[in-house]
Amino acid sequence: MTIYQKSTLPGGLRVITEEIPHVRSASLGVWVGAGSCWETPADMGISHFIEHMLFKGTERRTARQISQEIDGRGGNLNAFTAKEHTCYYAKVLDQHLPVAVDVLADMVQHSLIDTGEVAKERGVIIEEIKMYEDVPDDLVHDIFAEAMWAGHALGRPIVGTTETVQSFTPAQLRAYMQAHYTPENVVIAAAGNISHDQVLAQVEAAFGRLARAPHGDRTWQDAPADIKRPLAVVREKETEQAHLVLGVKGLHQEHDDIYALHLLNTVLGGGSSSRLFQEIREERGLAYSVYSFHSSFRDTGNFGVYAGVSPTVLPQVLELILKGFRTAGEEGLTPVELAEAKEQLKGQIMLGLESTTGRMSRLGRGELTFGRVLTPDEIISKIDAVTPEQVQQVAHRLLIDEPMVLSVVGPVSDRVNLSNFGFPEVARG
Repeated sequence: MTIYQKSTLPGGLRVITEEIPHVRSASLGVWVGAGSCWETPADMGISHFIEHMLFKGTERRTARQISQEIDGRGGNLNAFTAKEHTCYYAKVLDQHLPVAVDVLADMVQHSLIDTGEVAKERGVIIEEIKMYEDVPDDLVHDIFAEAMWAGHALGRPIVGTTETVQSFTPAQLRAYMQAHYTPENVVIAAAGNISHDQVLAQVEAAFGRLARAPHGDRTWQDAPADIKRPLAVVREKETEQAHLVLGVKGLHQEHDDIYALHLLNTVLGGGSSSRLFQEIREERGLAYSVYSFHSSFRDTGNFGVYAGVSPTVLPQVLELILKGFRTAGEEGLTPVELAEAKEQLKGQIMLGLESTTGRMSRLGRGELTFGRVLTPDEIISKIDAVTPEQVQQVAHRLLIDEPMVLSVVGPVSDRVNLSNFGFPEVARG
């Protein structure tokens, strides 16, 4: 059982906490509704750039002092930018929670974002972009998203491009923060050996300068257009392996069948006992890494399978994945597979609750995304309620009826005719 408490401060800032008295840690996160989905083509990567800049010094602290405040107390301070949100978080001993609140509030409200630091960080992020180009198993996922959501913010890289990153000025960064880092668009989440009243009082005192947007100019794109026909994108690269992602449009975050899709993912490629892992790796020895995944967003989602293989066996692995899709769509899951998948999924959820950071993330993401947090018991009941018929319907609708998207990175130009796999249209670059 889990109990959380939520309060909304007069300006709209939401504070949500979960008390876990038997631990000695506390995790605190500042969740902001600002990510790559809120960006235009001209400012792609700006959410991620701001995430970097908030560690570079404030009116009260240098960059080193920001790190030392948490590191020096044995804690951890970090952040990440996603498609729909940005999160800054710290994990500390419970006695140091006031320091974590003060540091995060200082970063979010008082960062200097001066010209010199912006210039230095621009170089760092451009190197990060180059790094992704050199990591083919990351690059192939970016190409897959770009192909699936062409022309939409979901298809753009979170880190931006060299051109956009070079264009950002301190004034642009501050203007974006002014529009997005506003009380009604921020959730403060905390979990651990804390009390709600304690956190609420500290947050109210520390985040008092978080101001409402003067013009309310945050914009949200409409849902991406449906995929009309199969599409393959091949990026030639001199790598030892060919990296591929084969997938389809998925389900949005609040879809009625989202838990059926969770279970389908678990059985197809969600672990070492899954169908594709067993057949492609264990039985045939064709890949070291092979897995399925699904990502869900406000308006849409995707589902796919990744594999890193020798270029010579790419056609064979593609056929096995397609066969796995067809079998799941036509036959569904066996009762034993479904029962085991339910236990696996429930176990993963419950084990994740052993971390105060995991619990804090569940609170922050749930409140920011849905305006509510499902308890573990509610989630487990939804998993248990999924029927074999529901899973097969989802599998057929997604894996047979939906047009597929394929991305490949590697030395594959003369090794496979993708039209044989249902991809008459192949983009290369």
